[in-house]
Amino acid sequence: MRTSLRVGAVALAAALALTTAACSSTSDSGSSGPVKLTYWAWAPNMDKVAAIWNKAHPDIQVTVNKQDGGDAAVTKLLTAVKAGSGAPDIMQAEYQKIPTLVSADALADLKDQGGADLKGHFTDGAWNSVTLGGDSVYAIPQDSGPMMFYYRKDIFDQLGLTAPATWDDYAADAKAIHSADATKFLGTFSSGDPGWFAGLTQQAGASWWGVDGDAWSVKIDSAASKKVADYWGGLVQQGVIDNQPMYTPAWNTALNNGTQVGWVSSVWGPGVLEGNAADTKGKWAAAPLPNWDASKPSNGNWGGSSTAVTAQSKHPKEAMEFITWLNTDPTAVKALVTTANIYPADVKASKDALTAPPAFFSDQSDFFDIAAKASSEVASFTYGPNVNVAYSAYTDAFAKAAEAKDPAQFEAALATMQSTTTADLKKSGFTVK
Repeated sequence: MRTSLRVGAVALAAALALTTAACSSTSDSGSSGPVKLTYWAWAPNMDKVAAIWNKAHPDIQVTVNKQDGGDAAVTKLLTAVKAGSGAPDIMQAEYQKIPTLVSADALADLKDQGGADLKGHFTDGAWNSVTLGGDSVYAIPQDSGPMMFYYRKDIFDQLGLTAPATWDDYAADAKAIHSADATKFLGTFSSGDPGWFAGLTQQAGASWWGVDGDAWSVKIDSAASKKVADYWGGLVQQGVIDNQPMYTPAWNTALNNGTQVGWVSSVWGPGVLEGNAADTKGKWAAAPLPNWDASKPSNGNWGGSSTAVTAQSKHPKEAMEFITWLNTDPTAVKALVTTANIYPADVKASKDALTAPPAFFSDQSDFFDIAAKASSEVASFTYGPNVNVAYSAYTDAFAKAAEAKDPAQFEAALATMQSTTTADLKKSGFTVK
């Protein structure tokens, strides 16, 4: 079954028919013994976090089944939903995957289970990601990935540079660093990381999808996105930054030997640096992401996930109790930090739980103050039901643009993404304006 639009500012009856039925089936109150819930998650050690709940709630017991993240988890859930059995009660869901899951009637609407009451715990950007800008609540935010900037403070000090406050500053620093040593780059343009680029356009004011009445809109090649593409295309053309993808052996080597002097990344960056460049500990510093206008700070998100109740759960009430505790209770949030090593989405609880900086930045006591400000400035961004198509188009088109080192091709790559994503939506049966 498919409707022209599954999600939007208005709850659509056709799209939510299965969801409503699942919610109305509630728990089997007449059965004996505890309610047993299954939870699919890929965050590390979530079974240990669930054990805290299980000890305090003998009537509702949660079993965590470790899953692969990303597309593999979504595919597995959609297969179970289509088969009519085998789906878990609770699912860890990346923010960009929520529209895909909602379009397949895979998630329950938590609005009537008290979901709407939790809005005040989270930033507007995180909340928009689980509500898709409407009244329905498809998941509860768990962790977020506000973007941040990391740089080699020792090299900056040697050159008399300070952390860039604006993207103009970043470009100037990139030129200064590369002029001083042609082997060094302030960063890289990564054609292999569409989520990274999406976060940068989000900061500039873009939202790649939108809801227009009963239809989807696609705005990947908006003025805001073009601004970001032109900027990075210009830096690549000038040769003052590298243009190799991240997470390659060459990139890892560059982090270690100091030829990558900076990294435009996210709040989870310290874990990557510690794993890939452990010997450089103490040489890096964290800073806010450079802004287009320092007087009007904004930010983007790269990464993060939520916790959803599936439409096939027979115990949506109890599942909602657990995911509310998991993502807003101070004890649970503290466990998410110390055991699962995530940056929690709950604003107040995260502040109380994050009492020490990450180990890699142990000498930077204000790390999580910077992160909190970065999180509060994340702009709203709407994902669509075919993120995978848009992201695949990004890697193909921008790889060619980066190789050509031509800013015009960077903008043309956006046009390719726009046409490819729009055509796929129409082919899949969605109404598109």
